[in-house]
Amino acid sequence: MHASLAAALSEPVRIDTGLVSGRASEEAGVRAYLGLPYAAPPVGALRWREPQPAAAWEGVRQATAFGPRAMQARLFGDMVFRDSGPSEDCLYLNVWTPAARASDALPVMFWIHGGGLKAGASSEPRQDGARLAGRGVVVVSLNYRMGGLGFLAHPELSRESPHGVSGNYGLLDQVAALAWVKRNIAAFGGDPGRVTLFGESAGSYSVSMLLASPLARGLFSGAIAESGAHLQRQVAPEPEVALSQAEQKGVAFASALGARSLAQLRAVPAADLLRAELGPGGYNGASFDDRSLPTIDGYVFLRGIRATYLRGEQAHVPLLGGWTADEVRAYHTLGSARPTAASFTARVRQRFGDRSDEILRLYPAGSEAEAVRSAGDLEDDLFMGCATWSLLELQRRTGQAPVYRYSFDRHVPVPAGTRVNGAPATGDDIGAPHASDIEYVFNTLASKQGVPFEADDWRLSSEIATYWTNFAKTGNPNGDGVAPWPAYTQESGFPVMHLDTRLYSAPETHRERYLYLSGLPR
Repeated sequence: MHASLAAALSEPVRIDTGLVSGRASEEAGVRAYLGLPYAAPPVGALRWREPQPAAAWEGVRQATAFGPRAMQARLFGDMVFRDSGPSEDCLYLNVWTPAARASDALPVMFWIHGGGLKAGASSEPRQDGARLAGRGVVVVSLNYRMGGLGFLAHPELSRESPHGVSGNYGLLDQVAALAWVKRNIAAFGGDPGRVTLFGESAGSYSVSMLLASPLARGLFSGAIAESGAHLQRQVAPEPEVALSQAEQKGVAFASALGARSLAQLRAVPAADLLRAELGPGGYNGASFDDRSLPTIDGYVFLRGIRATYLRGEQAHVPLLGGWTADEVRAYHTLGSARPTAASFTARVRQRFGDRSDEILRLYPAGSEAEAVRSAGDLEDDLFMGCATWSLLELQRRTGQAPVYRYSFDRHVPVPAGTRVNGAPATGDDIGAPHASDIEYVFNTLASKQGVPFEADDWRLSSEIATYWTNFAKTGNPNGDGVAPWPAYTQESGFPVMHLDTRLYSAPETHRERYLYLSGLPR
């Protein structure tokens, strides 16, 4: 967009803690400012504290390298990092700007990474903000505390808090980063009054929670939710944990570590905490009960998140959201455990008890092929589909702002020799799996080594990036060069924009499934 940002936007840039100097990015005309501290390191006495102000510095800070990612184990094989490694000292963010001058007041896109609130970082190449920023927006991404260091509640922590609460530190980090944007983004040519949240998986869960939290009110003007939301279902519900329950889980965790006081707990090395958190069974056998994420504490959340949306007390801002067409399908339909009509029916009856007849009506198994399809559909819906649908549906009903729904349908090419559950798998077998849309949103397909992307993929990536940045600029994804995207309304038949090698809108299907799984009133 601009051939020489450094010559136009004066360097260094002054923010509220001092002067910073960035570097040219890989995208012409976009400058990157990496590893900017938005809060003090949450270490020592600041472990399990609300984020505190970052210290000011003298001279010019070189913002040319990503800050450390939060403490985490190696949980997901698709994550690649470009930072110095996990650390408790992790509260850093990044800014990519194409602005020609500080007064440009460009819209801002605020990215929250995924990883189950247990893993991930803003340094991943697939979510590099340079190419998206090249479309006329300022992109911000952040690291935040996760797992036990980000969400542990404990009675002693609540007593020392000025608000009488504990837990939810990772969400408070996100709020602190948004407040940093409000104070500082104008210096990078961004508009603090036009900030769009966007995130995938746990990042999308975070988006749904920030929409519900009064602490984030006024810090953003729009939201994009990609595969995920923290909203309870009536079928296989995820619990919402009250503060008192979360505190007792924290007491049990501290006791298992032999920590009889908060001072002793804070003295445990972070690596030892992480090992204890994961437990002998690793991620799936975590000793720290991750179902306490987040905590309904009366401060970050005034009441249950679902209740907040039902009462229309969430942020009333435009929302764009959806999920991938095959979130986890391949892991439930490929390999030696490939479903049959009999095995799927038996599993449903064992798992859902007196709800089985209705589940089997909505996810029928009249033939082997139908059982395979239904098995994938059910797991996709319980994993991400129903929760994301509930977010869109509730925002449509009570959010008093436009909603746009999509389905990412592209059968993403896979490298030769790909296997799932021990079975050979092609792109058509895997379909459009969870997280496969990230590179398309950020226009970073080149970051995926060995994947045989086609011209259709590059074109689709450009179209999705156009929709997303249009939405950030106007609250509406529509614009020149892309197919019309109607708003998600009852009057228009609840249209869904299908993002594939062909872009098209079609009425929603399977609405009855989501109404049943969610338990939302019709």
